[in-house]
Amino acid sequence: MLTGKQRANLRKLANNLDTIIQIGKGNIEQPLIKQVDDALAARELIKVRVLTETSALTPREAADILAEATNSEVIQVIGSRIVLFRRNPEKGKYDEYIN
Repeated sequence: MLTGKQRANLRKLANNLDTIIQIGKGNIEQPLIKQVDDALAARELIKVRVLTETSALTPREAADILAEATNSEVIQVIGSRIVLFRRNPEKGKYDEYIN
């Protein structure tokens, strides 16, 4: 569980990230969960966009589902964007920001 200060640090870092995954018409199913899981393993901090015009889920609902399914933490939900974080013990790219 991250503290407010740790979340704030990760939010700052996420500002410069590109969105790498989009959620559209389909519900959140196993292939999408695998894609998010792989991205978290490789990058630790990722940004996801929910296409609100076509998705049946709100960004908050999608964030909660993805965080639970990938064992990650929701750092931020703002508009249609979601920021997720899961520490990779082998890489530890963001360790200085969460310690």
